[in-house]
Amino acid sequence: MAKTTFVFAGGGTGGHIYPGLAVADELRALAKEDSEEITIIWLGNAGGMDRELVEKSGSVDAFYGIPSGKLRRNFSFKNFIDLFKIGAGIFVSFFRLLQIKPAVLFSKGGFVSVTPCISAKLLGIPVYTHECDFTPGLATKINSRFATKILVSYEATKKYLPRAKGNKALVTGNPVRPAFYTADGERGRQFLFGDSRPEKPLLLVMGGSLGAHQINQLVQENLDWLCEHFTVVHQTGRADEAITNIQHAGYHPYAFIYKEMCDVIAAADVVLSRAGANAIWECAVLAKPMVLVPLCGSGTRGDQIDNAKFFVEQNAALMLLGDEADGGHLREALTKMESAEYRASASQACKNMTAGNRPAREIARIVYGEAK
Repeated sequence: MAKTTFVFAGGGTGGHIYPGLAVADELRALAKEDSEEITIIWLGNAGGMDRELVEKSGSVDAFYGIPSGKLRRNFSFKNFIDLFKIGAGIFVSFFRLLQIKPAVLFSKGGFVSVTPCISAKLLGIPVYTHECDFTPGLATKINSRFATKILVSYEATKKYLPRAKGNKALVTGNPVRPAFYTADGERGRQFLFGDSRPEKPLLLVMGGSLGAHQINQLVQENLDWLCEHFTVVHQTGRADEAITNIQHAGYHPYAFIYKEMCDVIAAADVVLSRAGANAIWECAVLAKPMVLVPLCGSGTRGDQIDNAKFFVEQNAALMLLGDEADGGHLREALTKMESAEYRASASQACKNMTAGNRPAREIARIVYGEAK
């Protein structure tokens, strides 16, 4: 019997890749329950980190790079050049999909996902697209034009999608990798510290796979205070690796933590992070109190601010926004987090948001059902 093939499209950042891999893992688990064999193929950015992250995961059977042009909202000469890349992306993805003949295309967003969605629509292949952020990005708004279903993480997101009429838009939550539901804090502490155990609360600092220079600077400028009050584990990111050479009692820098990250988050008492949708939902699943420093300014559409505000409104996090992202406000927020009672309250708020909900499996059921 021929295998059913599913194509996943998306990339550009880990935030567009990891949630898709979570759905891929659940999709494979569903097929196994039905004693069916499936093939999962990923279409991603021909350059950048996409291939490395997808192939390293072991979640898909093959990765194919496609040309992709970035969709910019501001005027730039690069927009003209990228028009040719977009045209090439449509051409390559069209013939790749024609060759693969998938039952469904699942888009996880990012500029690289647009041309496969267009091509799938032209070929009559059902398109399912998912948006992690509170407010949809430009890629999702374009992809929604070609989608059979638009899957969103928040009920309020629907109002930003004018084409999401009737039952076309479904609220599924944000997909998180299955490993986060079996994460073990003791295993994380063993990875970080061996047989020793720190006496102070564990503060995990992270800013995505490439890091966040703003957060890294905050840590450097306040390192003495931070290490006086916390044991600090810091994923610096690959773009700011020089900070990993800093030696300070109670400070443990890593350029990047991959397969152990779910256990490391489980071990943390507090997380200091950007407000990317993927990262904060992973922390929420593990019931971690957060201090969020959302990316803001002219280089962003404000999606991280919206994500952070939602978590603050749920009493699951504190936020340092704009000019408040300084040493004084950081120390003030973390002083609150030193209270075990305060952390317990924020932790419970996270549990209230995620209890009984496994979005990656729900999304996999929807996509799998289309192919049945």
